[in-house]
Amino acid sequence: MEKKIPVNTITRDTRDLAEPTGNLYESVVILYKRANQIAAAEKKELTRKLEDFKGERDTMDEVFENKEQIEISKYYERRPKPALVAISEFEDNELSYRIAEDGGAAEE
Repeated sequence: MEKKIPVNTITRDTRDLAEPTGNLYESVVILYKRANQIAAAEKKELTRKLEDFKGERDTMDEVFENKEQIEISKYYERRPKPALVAISEFEDNELSYRIAEDGGAAEE
């Protein structure tokens, strides 16, 4: 069962985001790093799926609509944004992170 994550931005209390780390900025760094990981993974997955549709086209005139390719692209467009997924994981204590000795957050 997939977790329900809102696809629209919602207002959050910054105190709630700061609570797990004790520092809002450390929480934001953790969220930033996790959102980048999610975005990179999604991009890699989408690119792999769209590779199947690459053809040996010589000119732009040979480009054609592929319904399956369009559906795959629309699916990824409808998914929650990586930042929203990262926030949801953070709020649900699903992220593993550590505070580095120099004071910065490092995600594991």
